[in-house]
Amino acid sequence: MSSTPNGQWYPPEWPARIRALAHGELTPAAPRRAATVLLLRDTDAGGPAVHMLRRRTSMAFAGGAYAYPGGSVDPRDERPVAWAGPSRAAWAGRLGFGTGAEAEAAAQAVVCAAVRETFEEAGVLLAGTSAGTVVADTTGDDWEADRAALVAHELSFADFLDRRGLVLRSDLLGAWARWITPEFEPRRYDTWFFVAALPEGQRTRNVSTEADRTVWIRPAEAAAGYDRGELLMMPPTISTLRGLEAYGTAAETLAAAGGRDLAPVLAQAELKDGEIVLSWPGHEEFTKHLTPTEGPAPRSAAPAPPSTTASTTGDSPA
Repeated sequence: MSSTPNGQWYPPEWPARIRALAHGELTPAAPRRAATVLLLRDTDAGGPAVHMLRRRTSMAFAGGAYAYPGGSVDPRDERPVAWAGPSRAAWAGRLGFGTGAEAEAAAQAVVCAAVRETFEEAGVLLAGTSAGTVVADTTGDDWEADRAALVAHELSFADFLDRRGLVLRSDLLGAWARWITPEFEPRRYDTWFFVAALPEGQRTRNVSTEADRTVWIRPAEAAAGYDRGELLMMPPTISTLRGLEAYGTAAETLAAAGGRDLAPVLAQAELKDGEIVLSWPGHEEFTKHLTPTEGPAPRSAAPAPPSTTASTTGDSPA
């Protein structure tokens, strides 16, 4: 395949895996439920900035790519928590789980994962001591100890909130999109993307071990870096970035979330006339045509983008 002019992440092993799937030699892995958060803050330069992380090149999945804080649902995310905002039943309907106790538990787990992962990977917590408050400062040794215990699975998110007397603020999240990793990828995720505004008084910290850089950047600037081939991103990342460009503030973005289509996007691969056609329905810009024996060369880590604020060295994934 000829070199990709933009920054679309595309692992070189995909063509062989696509062929194996087409020939019945590959059984798709079941996708794990996951959540990721597009954390926004308003700027004076026109439009909000979004918090992004560059994954370390050593990561097995999407190494070197820019993404958002996020990760897999922990089974313990279904444990009862103090809850504010739309009901679990409302979230179950919005996220596509249907009705009933099982659907509500699944919806809570996804929302909890979104809030937990944002705290684990960015140090930002969408919770407060009541339904109308939000924590103003999550820095300090005691907060860091709890964050590290969550990452190590030594502490459940429910116990963390309960011990601190905190209420999960589900109303601070807006469901934005849903993407499922292609069937030919061995590490598969069924991921809900959320938007949220950075709570007043809080600040992001680069605290994960899975990324080497964080940045606040306006969506249009990040998308331009991708278009120039300077910033490596997966299709869901650049797609959601482009979706943010229309809004002038974080509040406008959150208000628009309720009208977003959450139908899952799943890539399709076909063998046609001696070539592989890889497409994401409804997202034509990502369509790729390649011969069955070709694939792109491995990509090195994407450089730091021109950012709304200075990048910092540290850790964090998506």
